[in-house]
Amino acid sequence: MTLAWVSPTVEAPVVSSAPFVARIELNGPIGPAAAEYVQGAIRRASDDGAKAIVLQLDTPGGLIESMRGIVAAILAAKVPVLGYVAPAGARAASAGTYILYACPLAAMAPATHLGAATPVDLGGGTPMPSPLGHAAPASGSTNRPAPSVVPAGDAEANKVLNDAIATIRSLAQMHGRNAAWAEESVRGAATLTASEAAAQHVIDFVAADPQALLAQADGRVVRVNDATVTLAVRDLPIRDYPPNWRARFLGVITNPTIAYVLLLAGVYGLIIEAFHPGSFFPGVTGGICLLIGLYALQLLPVSYAGLILMALGVALLMAEAFMPTAGVLGIGGVIAFVLGSIMLFRTDVPGYTVNLGVIAGIACCAVVILGLLLRLVMRARRARAFNGNEQMLQSTGELLDAIAAGGQGWARFGGERWRVQCEAALPAGAPVRVVSRHGLLLQVAAMRMGQGESS
Repeated sequence: MTLAWVSPTVEAPVVSSAPFVARIELNGPIGPAAAEYVQGAIRRASDDGAKAIVLQLDTPGGLIESMRGIVAAILAAKVPVLGYVAPAGARAASAGTYILYACPLAAMAPATHLGAATPVDLGGGTPMPSPLGHAAPASGSTNRPAPSVVPAGDAEANKVLNDAIATIRSLAQMHGRNAAWAEESVRGAATLTASEAAAQHVIDFVAADPQALLAQADGRVVRVNDATVTLAVRDLPIRDYPPNWRARFLGVITNPTIAYVLLLAGVYGLIIEAFHPGSFFPGVTGGICLLIGLYALQLLPVSYAGLILMALGVALLMAEAFMPTAGVLGIGGVIAFVLGSIMLFRTDVPGYTVNLGVIAGIACCAVVILGLLLRLVMRARRARAFNGNEQMLQSTGELLDAIAAGGQGWARFGGERWRVQCEAALPAGAPVRVVSRHGLLLQVAAMRMGQGESS
């Protein structure tokens, strides 16, 4: 579904006694946002008194559960829903084919197509036909196509396939359409153009535009809620029902790439807050992004193996920062993170993949950060110690005041004032060196002639 941000407006119920036809445009992948939009728009159009609803389709398919929700809304609608694949170049593929079959009246614009409704097994393999395939039956044929070859013993794949076939055949039989080709679109991923679909009685007719659709639909008898209705829609005005703000918001965050970026922004925001407590902005922003990202993930077809790999990758990169291992943990973290990102969404579902460019960009940033981290670690290992007992024992300075034998006083070492003790009496300004350290007290001795300063 194509969703665009617009300035928010308050939607007031439309009260009009003039008859009209509602139009709902379902563009793009079918997901939770699309299902909620269509279901809500059908209810609003029915309550507003629409004579019919034109469901305009242009979709590559999408999630099975979302498709079933749309089909249920069409079958329960109080007014006829006219499925219309448009404009020219549009398609009703995969889940879109089921939705078109569910409509009491189905039409297509020229240069459109439908089909390829084979269900995708979200857990792995997809049942597909034998390489030879099967030809679509002729119009009016009652012969069912020969069964396809499904891997023996794959019970889950058979159940998914048979359930999908039963669903689309029942929809075809409900509206008197070609059930044999409906089965072939599922079993053999068959497709048809608009003219072929009309010839094989898969759709009712071909219409060039919405007004032509209403003109050809006028006077036809369709089935709505177990009752027959005669359509009287010729020349009626068409009123659009665009998605509301909630549908637009869901459409944005359930875009796999957006959900992926929100998830990463949330994780890294909380990490930055942990390293810099009290900065608040990264933590608050990260928490909000993480919650929105997790909400989007629970609506999407997520692979939990990919999610775990991403979490492992982030953990290994953090471990490299605390326990430098010459890049072993860091490189492993980058590999786990990239593999998890690729596996995060089940990519066989149309329209639900993360942009590989985004993954590559984030992976490159991780490699650059890892390289900088390793460079800093190597520099730190080669650097001279700046504090500690070992460094202090190499320091020399001068007394700031005179010290009696066995007494204490103050001395300056490298610009710092330290409390010192000396066994011998020394005058102020005498050069001394550190012999030992006892907490904040330095034991010093006078420097012999010829000893240079090392501090």
